[in-house]
Formats: sequence, structure tokens, C-alpha cells
Amino acid sequence: MRLMNKIALVTGGGTGIGRAACMELAERGAAVAVNYSRSKVEAEETVRLITEKGGRAIAVQADVAQDQEVRDMVAVIVEHFGSVDVLVNNASITRHIPLPDLEAATEDIWDELYAVNVKGMFFCARAAAPYMKNNNQGAIVNVGSIAGLSGSGSSLPYAVSKAAVHGLTKSLARALAPDIRVCSVAPGAVATRWWAGREEQMERLSTNLLLQRISTPEDIAEAICSALEQDSMTGQIIPVDCGQTM
Repeated sequence: MRLMNKIALVTGGGTGIGRAACMELAERGAAVAVNYSRSKVEAEETVRLITEKGGRAIAVQADVAQDQEVRDMVAVIVEHFGSVDVLVNNASITRHIPLPDLEAATEDIWDELYAVNVKGMFFCARAAAPYMKNNNQGAIVNVGSIAGLSGSGSSLPYAVSKAAVHGLTKSLARALAPDIRVCSVAPGAVATRWWAGREEQMERLSTNLLLQRISTPEDIAEAICSALEQDSMTGQIIPVDCGQTM
């Protein structure tokens, strides 16, 4: 699928990987709906960066964990742009808990992470899919994590939620074929704002990676767009991690 003149929805598009994905999509000619839940200022800045370069973009608020808010968001995008062709399910959250501390993984944390990281991606795919099917083509990329492959990460519930994202990707690929392709990009460590103040830790990690560097949000955005454009690929989990899982 060529992204030129396609309508793309990016959840959590105000910062980090989400913003980079919005910018890369716009660079490839797509009109972009920049979703945010609370980061209105950041989402509007993403829109400004796109429109200043001659692209088309709008900011749309919705908590992806709320099904009705997601349906309303998609309706706003369709009213503004006419359809939805591409979905980047990027919005996700975590809680930093030492992996062995099982007692700290409370029911509330499990529910919160699953609501956003898993159910939120399903809600967005379900709301956008009818418009993609109506166009006889569509593409979805779910942003997973190597935490979902390795079982490690910022917390046990986070790692399990990302493993669920990978399972969701495969199930959606089957459910939505042949009109809609669904893949997952699974980043390793990425130099986003979450690493602020931990630059020494990032430097130590980078020396142990095969490529001896930490991925940038732009690296992940390019992988996302490549997966969206690859017409012969669906149901795949694609690690982008500088060799971290080797």
C-alpha cells in the first residue's frame, strides 16, 4: 500500500514513537489524525510540525481504553478526512515494578495496563476496520515490545500485556484478512523521554547491543511505515531492537 493520500490514525501521537510515526506518515504523503488522551499540547505540536511542512493533520482526543470514545474519535476522523485507511496502535502505558515483586503487581495495575495496551488496540482496530473494508484495503500496525517476546521489561504486567498485543496481532490478521493486513513492530530500548535522567544506563546498554546503539523514535517510525506499505506481509511480529534479542 502506498501511503500517499491515505488517511492514517496514530494513537498516542503526541510524543516519542507516536510523534515520529505521525511525521513519517506525513512525509510519505498521508493525512494524519493525531490521537491523544491527556497530552493535548504535545498532540497539537505534532499537528503544527506536520502542517508547517505542508502536510495535513488534526488532533483528536480519546481515551483508547473507552470503547465509545474510540468510536466517536473515528467518526470525527471520517467526517473530517472521509475515511480511515491506516491505523498505528501506538498508545500504551506501563508501571515500573521490579519483576520479582509479584505483590506489587496489583489487580488495579493489571486492569489499567490491559485496558490501554490490549483492549485499547482492539477497540481502535474494531472501530476503524469497517472503513478499511469498505475501501477493500487497509493496514494496521500494533506497537508491541521485545518485553512481550522476552518476558522482561519495566514490569511483569507490562511484559505480559505486550505479549498479548502480539497475540492480538495474529488473531486480528486472521479475522480481518484478506482486506486488512495486521502486523506488530516490537521495539527494544528506544531513546524517548522515558530515558531522561538515565543516560548512563542507556550508554551501558548500548555497548552490549550488536549494533552498539539505542534505536531512535525515527527508526521505529520507519519500520512501522515499511510494515504498512508491505502488501505481502500480515500477522508478523517484527523486532526492531539493534540486536537486543539476539
